Amino acid sequence: MSRSVKNVYVCGLLLFASLKISAQVAVSALRCEYRDAPMGINTPNPQLSWLLSSKTQNVKQTAYRILVADDPLLLQKNEGNIWDTRKTASDQSIQVIFSGKKLTAAKVYYWKLMVWDNHGKPSAWSKPSAWQMGLLTADDWKGAKWIAYEKIPDSLRIVPAIANPDDSRWNKGKGILPLMRKEFSVNKEIKKATIFITGLGQFDLSINGKKVGDHFLDPGWTQYDKHALYVSFDITNNLVKGNNVFGVMLGNGFYYIPGERYHKLKGAYGYPKMICRTLIEYKDGTTENMVSDETWKTAPGPVTFSSIYGGEDYDATLYREGWDKTGFNDTQYRKAVVVSGPPVLEAQAEEPLKIFDQFTVKKITQPKPGVWVYDMGQNASAIPQITVKGKRGAVIKITPAELLDDNGLVMQAPVGSPVYFNYTLNGQGTETWHPQFMYYGFRYVQVEGALPADQAGSSQLPAIVEIKSLHTRNSAATIGSFNCSNELFNKIFKLIDWAIKSNTASVFTDCPHREKLGWLEEAHLVGSSIHYNYDIATLCRKVIKDMINAQTKDGLIPDIAPEFVQFGGGFRDSPEWGSNGIILPYYVYQWYGDKQILQESYDMMTRYVTYLEKKSKGHILYFGLGDWYDIGPRDLGPSQSTPSGITSTAIYYYDLTLLSKIARILNKPEDEKRYAALGTEVKMAYNKTFFNPQTSQYGTGSQAANAMSVYMGLVAPGYKNKVVANIVQDIRNHNNGITAGDIGYRYLLRVLDDAGRSDVIFDMNNRSDVPGYGYQIAQGATSLTESWQGNRISSNNHFMLGHLMEWFYSGLGGVRADTGSIGFRHIIIRPEPVGDVDEVKVNYQSPYGNISNEWKKTTATFYMNTTIPVNASAIIYLPAKKNSLIRESGKRISTNKNIKLLRFENGKALIEVGSGNYSFSVIDK
Repeated sequence: MSRSVKNVYVCGLLLFASLKISAQVAVSALRCEYRDAPMGINTPNPQLSWLLSSKTQNVKQTAYRILVADDPLLLQKNEGNIWDTRKTASDQSIQVIFSGKKLTAAKVYYWKLMVWDNHGKPSAWSKPSAWQMGLLTADDWKGAKWIAYEKIPDSLRIVPAIANPDDSRWNKGKGILPLMRKEFSVNKEIKKATIFITGLGQFDLSINGKKVGDHFLDPGWTQYDKHALYVSFDITNNLVKGNNVFGVMLGNGFYYIPGERYHKLKGAYGYPKMICRTLIEYKDGTTENMVSDETWKTAPGPVTFSSIYGGEDYDATLYREGWDKTGFNDTQYRKAVVVSGPPVLEAQAEEPLKIFDQFTVKKITQPKPGVWVYDMGQNASAIPQITVKGKRGAVIKITPAELLDDNGLVMQAPVGSPVYFNYTLNGQGTETWHPQFMYYGFRYVQVEGALPADQAGSSQLPAIVEIKSLHTRNSAATIGSFNCSNELFNKIFKLIDWAIKSNTASVFTDCPHREKLGWLEEAHLVGSSIHYNYDIATLCRKVIKDMINAQTKDGLIPDIAPEFVQFGGGFRDSPEWGSNGIILPYYVYQWYGDKQILQESYDMMTRYVTYLEKKSKGHILYFGLGDWYDIGPRDLGPSQSTPSGITSTAIYYYDLTLLSKIARILNKPEDEKRYAALGTEVKMAYNKTFFNPQTSQYGTGSQAANAMSVYMGLVAPGYKNKVVANIVQDIRNHNNGITAGDIGYRYLLRVLDDAGRSDVIFDMNNRSDVPGYGYQIAQGATSLTESWQGNRISSNNHFMLGHLMEWFYSGLGGVRADTGSIGFRHIIIRPEPVGDVDEVKVNYQSPYGNISNEWKKTTATFYMNTTIPVNASAIIYLPAKKNSLIRESGKRISTNKNIKLLRFENGKALIEVGSGNYSFSVIDK
């Protein structure tokens, strides 16, 4: 064999071996702090994660090697000058904590890794990724100053906000929404440019006349007297050599809430302001910083009114073309005023709000002369966008609403009135506008002062060329999907999903119109549904930070966070709400394997439990809203069917059981014992106070009372089956109807699902004739409403009752985490073929990769295709008897060494599998 031929042969062998190795396991989707190539990392020890893939079954990671460098060329040489873990024996592929050299503010770090699997095979190196640090200390802002158009007088600051229109400050204060500009020169070739910026309450940044990024309503809402968020943008491609200009528009948001129009509350941290630092790194190795200061210029903008509650007005005659471009004559602008700002600035880590779906007009009506109503077909969190033609100075009034009244006019009364937008035309051709600093929940748009284009004719009124509804929400990625053969369930899924999308902003809001506040019970109760559908890890972390900042000195976690206003009674202090401070961090740990969040939250948790203990009477809590909006004989509101003390004390006990577990996770053995012991005392008091052993009922025997007692582990083992039977009987007694409300319904579903009674869940929800999801759809709802009855006097876009989505995934689809599993490392696949459902398909992108389950049943055979991600395992429950014929990929399961039949139990075969794709069939003999 010649040398050249031999070399080709050897190279071919090496290539074949390389392909064989890389085909065994591959690394992808490198993430830092939950995000792909993020900017503005604020922690000195970020958490790193990655996904693994393989075409074979039963593959696990046994070791990894991570390289981190401050120069991408070093990675190409397989060198990590910041961190090189070497080959580290570990199966951990999520939340690996960086522990290399000290990281520098604003600097970019590059990383890659390789892994070894349980067959001894190494992967190829992953593609490199990167993260950029944020500004870690006040000094990192390089002297940047908070600047504004003017400073608010101390006498007009209203913190916390008020809800009393008789207060002397209610209608005082100016409503100027300023423009800020700064012209500067770039004289060298740029390698990289980054801007760290925020504007309160909201800001919009442009460079050389073009909007930077695609965010909406930056930054996220916070308790501004404690902290604010800044946003990082890569502006390398926005800058040009020569003259450039920054243009910033400022809006009020929750930082300044006017008293005019509809107002849930009136608050004033200050007038709008901004701060920024721009870091330019040049190709010659030098750097330059530009910061906000009094050399910036400012003037009132064309937004003449802005309220996060009441609407927004825009006067296009005030717009000055080129204000955010170079060469603009800004002699009419004045120097910015230096003001104070929040004491702490942190990077915005949660996903920003963005504009998604665009709805067009489905129907136009004219309920009375001069008034036109446009039906957009979908109730959603959105902003109206109009395209018009008309004379300069003409004013168009736009009024959004969820519902129409009996006369066909928009009806805002159930969620607060008046809310509207005024647009003043500039008269220069076709004009397109949408609100900049406010959104609303609506389906209908009422227009006054203009005509539909086909009706305009020779009228002097402006012509509406086009109207759109632009849906806006938190841009958390969609990571789940559900579909089944039952069309009502598919519609219910969509109904709930629209409420979720409409209420994920920079907090989990209760509604996108009346309040827009972060009512905390929804985060832990419906969060279990949302996390199947959306990647809410960063948003949950933000909510937890909001609670830490909202907690009072005596330990109270208020019902809302950020706590812009202090409500009274149960609306500020309800354990079912405040306990989110313990439950949500633990759920985030369970869902995503985030131990750091437990450490960061631990002080908040212990202080809150101490607060509850002090307020308890004989270990019972007799305060709070209870099972909010349950169904009973009275008007909707605080709990009717469940006596005071049951839901609050059950949650209190749940807090203690979780806190004991958390103390164990954090290696705090004394705390673990103390909270377990206190929990035992609460459990004894609870059962003594509320349990009737003769009837096996808690309290009145309501769905909420019994279900929460079972779920929280308060029921003695000998009584559990009897209590569950009572739950089922109560549902049957109510014609398979729901009585549980906001708090109780999630636990009702969990208890029934865990008890193997998904048939009851099916019977409760596969109908449209009693209050519930189907009932709302039958009445025309396109988004989940606040009440089971779909009341027109309540919000018609509320996600607090969206618990059924969790069952769609975990019950019908069968995908759930095993007990004690972290990050869905160990999975349960237990589908529930109930009712007339004969086909289901679900997908969920877990921290370890995609979990998929698809099943179909016929008269004779049950088919199921399941995917378990690499580095994970599962117990699969197949509906089968001991004499059933069970095959995988057409062969008996006994022939597959990656499958282990554990046992038969309650009409199901329990099978243990590793990662991979599996195709099962079960034939009853």
